[in-house]
Amino acid sequence: MNSRPPSANRLAAFGASASLVALIVVSIAWEAWLAPLRPGGTALVIKAVPLLLALPGVWRQRLYTLQWASMLILLYFTEGVVRGWSDRGLSAGLGWLEAALAVVFFVCALAYVAPFKRAAKGAAKSATKNGAKLHSERPESADV
Repeated sequence: MNSRPPSANRLAAFGASASLVALIVVSIAWEAWLAPLRPGGTALVIKAVPLLLALPGVWRQRLYTLQWASMLILLYFTEGVVRGWSDRGLSAGLGWLEAALAVVFFVCALAYVAPFKRAAKGAAKSATKNGAKLHSERPESADV
């Protein structure tokens, strides 16, 4: 089913991959040297690890990875909004950038996955209809 994605989804897949890579770079740069919570960098740089774990699957356009990564990304959106709202200076700007990248990833991931979900739902619906037809066409057998 995932062997060849529809051509309309290639842009969404590219957007998801690009925004994920950008979010990884921003997360590492933010906590390592741009605007860390403490001078010299902080251990919060490890927040990029879950994103790094998702990257190979997103890059290969794996539906399952895009599904769970779209849920994971909501944590980064939340952090971006909170830090954008509460921090000052560069850290606030990076927070809003993180939130924006999370939204781009989320929208692209959903745009990529949606046609596959619709196709699976349609296939399940037609299989159910066909199963009902087969069941209704089968004559009742007499108990022997």
